[in-house]
Amino acid sequence: MSYEVIGITVLWLFLYGYVIVASIDFGAGFFAYYAKVTKRDHITNKLISRYLSPVWEVTNVFLVFFFVGIVGFFPSAAYYYGSALLVPASFAIVLIAIRGSFYAFENYGSKQSNVYLFLYGATGLFIPASLSVALTISEGGFITEENGVVSLKYFELFTSPLAWSIVALAVVAILFISASFLTYYASRANDKPALQVVRKWALFWATPTIIMALTTMIALSQRNERHYQNMLDLWWIFSLSMGFFIIAMGLLYIGRNYGTAFIAIMLQFFFAFFGYGMAQYPYLLDPFIHIEQSVTNESMAIALIAAFIGGLLLLIPSLILLMRLFLFDADYAKGKK
Repeated sequence: MSYEVIGITVLWLFLYGYVIVASIDFGAGFFAYYAKVTKRDHITNKLISRYLSPVWEVTNVFLVFFFVGIVGFFPSAAYYYGSALLVPASFAIVLIAIRGSFYAFENYGSKQSNVYLFLYGATGLFIPASLSVALTISEGGFITEENGVVSLKYFELFTSPLAWSIVALAVVAILFISASFLTYYASRANDKPALQVVRKWALFWATPTIIMALTTMIALSQRNERHYQNMLDLWWIFSLSMGFFIIAMGLLYIGRNYGTAFIAIMLQFFFAFFGYGMAQYPYLLDPFIHIEQSVTNESMAIALIAAFIGGLLLLIPSLILLMRLFLFDADYAKGKK
């Protein structure tokens, strides 16, 4: 396996970690506001708050690692993506800042505010929507380069079925992942009233997730035939993804083994996410950034691989320790700490 393949695999692992951890966080913020509006906050929001309090500050660590790594491994990514995504990325950064600020105001301020909770919940949907633009433009045809100036075709982007299907998929997927984790967390806390509510959320958002995944596949076939055909060639990976989805839905439906159900959902998205990335190879940005041609020099690549594998080995145990101390501590989950 070449070092550029090892490098992009490690970076893809960081991005997958961000997708899972951030989805739980973003979705939990939305559900907290939704429960407030539907007068069920007294049932679910203590549970949601117990999850968010120890982890909301660490969700962006995976994303920072990914961005630093992608620029280090593939310097041309900074030129193309940095220029094309100046507005969407700036919008996402502002939303992340707003989200963190209003979470602090809502939880540590002298009084609660529905406005703060609304902004916290809404940004949890807008952030993945704005970041998903990067996946859309990677399919090619949305960027022009003239006289050394890279620009994004905004009209074509906003009128693209693929763009909107990816945005919709990102939104419904985070709600499904988050509701599924909260279901497990409620069962861990033995909070039966909250469990009944969040389990219904998980079952509800499963169907839109599959529908939007299929819709995105159809839109992709019309936009980038090479990528679509590669995905068909990797049918077994997506079959595994669908298999784990069926397992998770079966367990959620019968109401047992919620931890196993959430692991199955993680594996569902793992295989779907890596299948998508493998089918996109050898391009990071079609046709401008070719992985083998755009990678940095070998010595730099090896040093980055070592650094990021070390970072991954440090980050994962840290998250496990955080979860053992707070999230999966029986007394903490039950609100006794």
